[in-house]
Amino acid sequence: MFEEHFGLTSKPFGKTPDPSFLFESDQHREALARLEYAVDEKELALLVGDIGSGKTTLSRALIDRIGDARPVVLLINPRLSPTQLLRAFATNLGIEPARFRNELLDQIHTKLYALYEEGREPVLIIDEAQLIPTKATFDEIRLLTNFQLDDQNLLSVILIGQPELDVRLDRQAYAPLRQRIGMRYALGPLSAEETCRYVEHRIRVAGGKRNPFSAEAMAEMHALSGGIPRLINTLATTALLDAFGEDAESIDPTRILSAAREHRMEQPHG
Repeated sequence: MFEEHFGLTSKPFGKTPDPSFLFESDQHREALARLEYAVDEKELALLVGDIGSGKTTLSRALIDRIGDARPVVLLINPRLSPTQLLRAFATNLGIEPARFRNELLDQIHTKLYALYEEGREPVLIIDEAQLIPTKATFDEIRLLTNFQLDDQNLLSVILIGQPELDVRLDRQAYAPLRQRIGMRYALGPLSAEETCRYVEHRIRVAGGKRNPFSAEAMAEMHALSGGIPRLINTLATTALLDAFGEDAESIDPTRILSAAREHRMEQPHG
């Protein structure tokens, strides 16, 4: 719609977690490096961050970097019982799940060992892990990490979720799982300077030769979004549409404030 008007080849602030648009702030770069290390070391890892902070985009970037080197099982709806979790994992590994749990675990172990011999240990990524319904399902995840040889695990497990996941796992009842976590990282919001670079980065990746947002407009975006990428995207897209509708070439703070009112974001976040 507005892409041609602003000299863009694609939408710069889309809502899908497109890894090609990943902005590597210092913390996002650090988080991705730690996730890659966890995969290499076949460890249990935990990544938390507020809604819209970029966790899912990071997970997709990680999957891109893994490529075909290892099978990746991505579960995005983890409201599962322990048995449902095992069945989902097995099915994604190409196993026809057995009816009974012990047989299913044997199938999974056999498959993991076969993949180990190929040098292709799998990665299990559970997104929105704060939605896991019961401790029993978390216990099943912990037991999956028992699949190991004397000197290494047979798979990596990455839990991604909102901050309440961190709080939940800090309870005493979850100590056995918590003690298995080899890497944990918490994503925070972007700074004002990072917000400017984030906007410029996404305009550039979308094919833009110039940034239509004024410095003041980007400062307003940071103030109103609290540095949360998803909220920045919402404000930016609405402001671009508004400017396009009036045939404007640039975007000033007034358009950002108007976008904030439209999305009930008049009060600064954070």
